Amino acid sequence: MNLFRVRLVSTSSERQGARHGRRLSFAGLIFALLAASTAADEACRIAYDMGSSGIRAGASNSSVTSQAEIDYLGPLWAGRGLEELLEPTIAALRALPVQAGAAGECARVGGGFSAWRLALQQGPDKLAAMLARIQAGSGAAVLVIPQLQEGAYGYFGARQLLGEKLNTSHVLDIGGGSLQVAGARTSYGEALGQKIWHRHLCQEIRNAESVPCDLQPMTGEELAIARTLMTEKLSAVGAALGSPVTMTAISRPVSRGVLPAVMRLVPEGGASNRFQRSALTSAINQLAGQTREETASLIGSPPAYVAFLLSDMLLVEGLMQATGGELLEVAELDLTNLPGLLADDRAFIWAERYACYLDRLRAIGLDAYASDPATCP
Repeated sequence: MNLFRVRLVSTSSERQGARHGRRLSFAGLIFALLAASTAADEACRIAYDMGSSGIRAGASNSSVTSQAEIDYLGPLWAGRGLEELLEPTIAALRALPVQAGAAGECARVGGGFSAWRLALQQGPDKLAAMLARIQAGSGAAVLVIPQLQEGAYGYFGARQLLGEKLNTSHVLDIGGGSLQVAGARTSYGEALGQKIWHRHLCQEIRNAESVPCDLQPMTGEELAIARTLMTEKLSAVGAALGSPVTMTAISRPVSRGVLPAVMRLVPEGGASNRFQRSALTSAINQLAGQTREETASLIGSPPAYVAFLLSDMLLVEGLMQATGGELLEVAELDLTNLPGLLADDRAFIWAERYACYLDRLRAIGLDAYASDPATCP
């Protein structure tokens, strides 16, 4: 049975006092990554971006990345933990660097993001034991990365890819398990990615646990419930980011889903790389009462491709409202956390003191990453 699929893509790119260390400011994280980006090339490093839907791998001495598709959210939502995915994860961590063209014996670090943060919430001791087995079987030290650090990786990667074309204060990255609104000085992150937000709506409106569920047609009352729920979920955005905030959306749910739908339904509401919030709201109101098949016909897309479209549009509308944005820029990027991870000296220092990291993960959870490795026994 093929437990995971590998794909190759090209890429250009601390008392336990003071709780063992001090949290870094977001601006400090960005500065540290930029300062380390040159040093990262001096030694061979392999990094793994471990998200809700799989793993991507890249190396400091290769321009190619490889990918394994593994569903980490499914077993977590079912309450089974990640134990059943131990072996395919180890197999992927061993195979992917070869597929990515990594040369030599390199230090290996994995960044565990939304699904791994959820697994930590469900059982720190169990997860730490599993991570120890993963390291023993693959040589990769997997760290559970805090949301703030993930935001720093995202902005770092977008700045590398877009350069001067990035003319907004923040980038918006919507993943399957979490979303990031990341800027040079402030960041906001939440476990509210495409699949998790859709699941919230399924539970609230359809009393369903399966993802995706059929949200359409949605009545006016149900649409109001969805928008109220989104406002509640994003209540901390303004305080986290300050103002003003402008955003560039860099992920496919927007570039290949929301943007084309808005342009098809409200062509005067934007252009090929941007759209107005008012146009998005109008498009949502047009689609909410339609069936999935009718939606597909209206926007010229196969029905299977629109399962998450309405929930994605509501998520983006809520983010624009929460940040006060009237216009959203769109730039599709093959953005991963790999450039940030490869440049992250702290992560690779933790790989050398991994038993200590796992002890702290059990004791202080996510704060383990930001604690000081130099204070380990």
